[in-house]
Amino acid sequence: MLGSTPGWPAVLADGPVVLRPYKRGDGRAWSEVRIANQEWLAPWESAPPGPWSEMNSTRAFGYVYADMKRAARRGDSMPFAVCLRESDGSERLVGHINLGNIVRRAFSSAYAGYWVDHRVAGRGVIPTALALAVDHAFGPGGLHRIEVNIRPENRPSRRVVEKLGFREEAYHQRYMHIDGGWRDHLGYALTSEEVAAEGGLMARWRRVRA
Repeated sequence: MLGSTPGWPAVLADGPVVLRPYKRGDGRAWSEVRIANQEWLAPWESAPPGPWSEMNSTRAFGYVYADMKRAARRGDSMPFAVCLRESDGSERLVGHINLGNIVRRAFSSAYAGYWVDHRVAGRGVIPTALALAVDHAFGPGGLHRIEVNIRPENRPSRRVVEKLGFREEAYHQRYMHIDGGWRDHLGYALTSEEVAAEGGLMARWRRVRA
């Protein structure tokens, strides 16, 4: 997936957690994870225009992949497949993280969104993935600010950003149409200066885990 975004494409890793660009051949693995996680993910995502199984099928991945590829080529986003490296060296797709709505020049900002397979939740996969992505965005990606917007009821997702030290800075009323209605969101943010003195967000996350 070639792109014009600074620092893209990229492969990032820490221990068994690997972030990489999606491949066309990821369709089956992506579909399996998405369908297995319908109850876990559906309450927090914008409603698809059809049945979950259809909108998350291997065929649907072809359209999702094409959209991600176009956005990356335009420099609008950096979409990563989140994988876990197994003991035999193979990689298992377990989630997704995207730095999207990238705006350059005076703003130099992006929004981060993510999801993870409930079968590996609570093992530090997504905090590690987000820390890797943010450090990359602030370094080779040339960005200054990353925002994350989360429904107040989504405690697992809020814990991710709170563990990493994102600032809660806004309450967005009726921010996005999700699960049948316009839902409020909490806004979190982090700037490059806030983690530079600590050696980056991964360094902060390692200290928290220790």
